[in-house]
Amino acid sequence: MKGQKINDRYQIIKSIGEGGMANVYLAYDTILDRNVAVKVLRGDLATDEKFVRRFQREALSASSLTHPNIVEVYDVGEDNGQYYIVMEYIEGKQLKQLLKKRGKLTLSEVIDIMLQISDGLSVAHDAYIIHRDIKPQNIMILENGLVKITDFGIAMAMNSTQLTQTNSVMGSVHYLPPEQANGKGSTLQSDIYSMGILMYELLTGELPYKGDNAVEIALKHLKEKMPSIREKLPEIPQSVENVIIKATAKNPKNRYPDARSMNEDLRTCLDESRSHEPKIVLPYPEGDEEKVKAPKNAPVKDKKGEVIAKNITEDYEVKKENKVVVVLLAIFTGIVLVITSIIVLLPFITSQKEVKVPDVTNMLPTEAVTLLQDEGFTIADTQKEISSDEIEEGRIVKTDPVAGTKRTKGTSITLYVSTGNSGFIMEDFTGKNYLTVQGTLEAYGILVLIERETVEDTDIDANQIIRQSVEAGEKVSSGDTVILYIPDIVVKYPDFTDGTYTKADVEDFCNQYSITCKFVEDNTGKGHKDGDIIKQSKPKGYTVTAGTTITITIYKQEEDESECNPLEGECD
Repeated sequence: MKGQKINDRYQIIKSIGEGGMANVYLAYDTILDRNVAVKVLRGDLATDEKFVRRFQREALSASSLTHPNIVEVYDVGEDNGQYYIVMEYIEGKQLKQLLKKRGKLTLSEVIDIMLQISDGLSVAHDAYIIHRDIKPQNIMILENGLVKITDFGIAMAMNSTQLTQTNSVMGSVHYLPPEQANGKGSTLQSDIYSMGILMYELLTGELPYKGDNAVEIALKHLKEKMPSIREKLPEIPQSVENVIIKATAKNPKNRYPDARSMNEDLRTCLDESRSHEPKIVLPYPEGDEEKVKAPKNAPVKDKKGEVIAKNITEDYEVKKENKVVVVLLAIFTGIVLVITSIIVLLPFITSQKEVKVPDVTNMLPTEAVTLLQDEGFTIADTQKEISSDEIEEGRIVKTDPVAGTKRTKGTSITLYVSTGNSGFIMEDFTGKNYLTVQGTLEAYGILVLIERETVEDTDIDANQIIRQSVEAGEKVSSGDTVILYIPDIVVKYPDFTDGTYTKADVEDFCNQYSITCKFVEDNTGKGHKDGDIIKQSKPKGYTVTAGTTITITIYKQEEDESECNPLEGECD
């Protein structure tokens, strides 16, 4: 609440953002006399041990990073059950907002922004920390052009041993690396792919992969070839396209190994020396195609390039192949004899009796261990957890090997212990804030994807859910995917000539939607009074696009030259 103090130091001023895991507040540091941003773990998640660990991991990961292009973390702590992170307060705008206003950016602007992002991520990658959610919404730009990377909330230290859901796709699907779309874990090169997609978007104003839903877009990241930026923008140097090609390679082996390598390439991509650079050819296969094998029996040449040993090498290869055949034949014969001996002697060698694995379903672990050991089995050191709708939490769901199968005494048995019903009955979330709903669903281990749908209702809240992929009443469990659809509001031009709008009203409208207003005067026509808006270049119902210009014609009444001027004493 406004005025509340956290840790008797950080006084809340106002809320400045809501996230799936935490809420962010502008606060005043009463000790160091400065404004800060305080991220506080949401109350409904603060009692969840798993989420608290995850929140603390975020703080520890981010606090170790110091760089001008990364939002600085000042303090981490807990106060009366409230877990918080104190960060640098940034007065700027999201890169997404700038992109929406401008449509696309110039080449020099994009290179400058990407150099700053890759420079900041270089420090993270040096510490083996992956951001995992590089997108324009997580990049801030200050008035002086300084770029700040925000939200290392899902960053992952590669050498950490307490990670949860490392394969979850947490970022936006439009910037999703193929390996994450395929359910594999993230690496440093996952950030490289997202940076490549971001660079393409900044230059073209478009995303390379589009679709009707998140699944379709994810499949395109996996299967479809990256569109050529030079087909859209032929003036872009090949050296710049090469950076994007290498960054967005589907095979991580073809990408830059880390952000520092990409940064070094970006620094020289506009140099004159690279102006005639050929299009890059990726060394490793991008799909399922087989690697090209080197030609066998290549001729030997002398220093002058003359063939001097082609026939010799051919003869040598023939003799060598004959020797190999003889050796392989001998080995094969030996293997056959060994296998035959094993088959004949095995029943005599392995006379140990096999017993059935008993069914310990629904038992407590202590009871199951006792029964299995009595039957002569050993118990694996690590028990595994599994959700179950039928078995009570803390009891055995199954074993590996499964009950009823025969195994020799001494076989190690792994126990699977129930974590209870981790499912969630979907509600009708339409009209609710998607960030709050996202946090609730993710607390159950559900993967949440956010999609925007075009709507023309400007009164609707941009953060409210307009529909959901899973209907209310249906059950979802950990690992399931739910898509929440939020509005992408389309603004239409009103009829400025209907007599209700003034010049000031039009200026306010243009400023609100980043439109350039051009006013002209006209004294033709009848039935108008001075100052009336009589014409507009963009008609009513036309879609508003930021950065465009609208011409407004205002009626200017002609002055009556026959009228007297009382100041000059010409009136009767």
